Amino acid sequence: MANTNPFSFLQAVRTEASKVTWPSRRETLITTGLVLAMVVVSSLFFLFTDTIIRWSLGLILGAR
Repeated sequence: MANTNPFSFLQAVRTEASKVTWPSRRETLITTGLVLAMVVVSSLFFLFTDTIIRWSLGLILGAR
């Protein structure tokens, strides 16, 4: 591991941090909306799949 001067390290960190680009408020809201929509779609899919499997097993095993 190289021995780096702490001052040089902090200077490099500051340089790299200045290169970071943050998403705009609009991009953040759109992405958040898409994630929430996918969560809802996935939840409905798994609810439907679970219901079908439960119903099928009920028929096979003769449960009430």
